[in-house]
Amino acid sequence: MSGLFVTIDGPGGVGKSTVAKAVVELLRSQGHPVFGTREPSDSPIGQLARHGTDDYRGMSMACLIAADRYLHVEHEIRPALARGEIVVCDRYIASSLVLQVLDGVQRDLVWELNRQADMPDLAFIINARAEEITKRLNGRGPHSRYEREPGGTERECAAYYEAARFLMAVGVPVVQLDASTADAQDVARAVVVAIKEPLVRGRC
Repeated sequence: MSGLFVTIDGPGGVGKSTVAKAVVELLRSQGHPVFGTREPSDSPIGQLARHGTDDYRGMSMACLIAADRYLHVEHEIRPALARGEIVVCDRYIASSLVLQVLDGVQRDLVWELNRQADMPDLAFIINARAEEITKRLNGRGPHSRYEREPGGTERECAAYYEAARFLMAVGVPVVQLDASTADAQDVARAVVVAIKEPLVRGRC
């Protein structure tokens, strides 16, 4: 039995990581085997990328992220899928198509760096009004330079809509959700409903 590969992306501060954790918990509570993971991964190269946003920019960061992704796919994602698990990954290629492009790398080059990685069965992109995300960021504080840059939230929100269109154009199934007024649990429940549709079809 093969599993299902699900990714969850969105602007910093939109609540994406909280949603990803809630999705994992909801699926497990319903009896599904789930592997929750994230990018950058917890490998040494992933941690270098995660904690190096002030040190690495442009192509150096894009290459770090891509290298971590290929290792992540080989050592964690594929084995979990082979075990028949639902893989829920907090950030994946959509984030590269946003953050590395905003960092000055051309989108086509970002895609070339990443297109040999396994594509998700479902790519969720959570977005919200920029002013709402800004309120949340002000409440919790920024986690990286991407979230500290003036006007960064507005650019990220717009870029995720572009990333969604790009991924759909290359054949990746994308589900876009608006978290402007919904809390993380509501968004997580919507994600689980969408995940269970291909699960049900696969058992018919």
